[in-house]
Amino acid sequence: MFTHSQKLASVRIVLVEPAGDRNIGAIARVMKNFGLQQLILVNPQCDPHSEDAQQMAVHAQDVLAAAQIVETLPEALQGCVRAIATTARFREQLPLEHPHRALPWLLETPLEQPSALIFGPECRGLSNQELNYAQRFVCIPSNPDYSSLNLAQAVAVCCYELTQSVEFSTGDRTETPDYAAFDELEAYYQHLQQVLLTIGYIYPHTAASRMEKFRHIFNRAYLDKNELNMLRGILTQMQWALQKNAKPE
Repeated sequence: MFTHSQKLASVRIVLVEPAGDRNIGAIARVMKNFGLQQLILVNPQCDPHSEDAQQMAVHAQDVLAAAQIVETLPEALQGCVRAIATTARFREQLPLEHPHRALPWLLETPLEQPSALIFGPECRGLSNQELNYAQRFVCIPSNPDYSSLNLAQAVAVCCYELTQSVEFSTGDRTETPDYAAFDELEAYYQHLQQVLLTIGYIYPHTAASRMEKFRHIFNRAYLDKNELNMLRGILTQMQWALQKNAKPE
């Protein structure tokens, strides 16, 4: 059976373009408070190792020092099989969930299959394009007249909810699907777009909006590797059939 600390250590806290070094330091501190260790910074707009960040981290300088810096969100999610994005705004076609209900789902994977909790920039939150990389979406209930929390506060609330739910997660199940990682899903989406463009189902000027809908459909399915391989096989067979039946000019 997995221990409390092992389950939490498998969750990545992903900050997209954080702008405040003091916020990053405070987040490192709250992560250590609740037993989370993996901090990923996507294209940070500040110095995460500044004196202010160090001071706010207090005794969590080790978490801050170990933070990984990457250029893009797909890089931050590489190897992950589950991801939840946070938002303070209602988004059409995105079902928003309470953190207490959704966050335990991040812990229901084997230790070798990490998951991620994604937070947007302080100034704007996550864009629609960035939300495409998540499978579920949480919104922290707050005063509707002033709903936007400070980034470090939002991370603290979610870390607390993860800690409270860890004892009820099912990560110690004997049979767990071998989920497809996000980089594998991304390769499938690129393959799908290529085929749909070839057969004329989508066009270059509509591809982005159409593919966003397909992403939402397949992200909700939580595909395992065998299922994804089957879908990739269908696309490959379609391409073969198209080439075979193509008539010379």
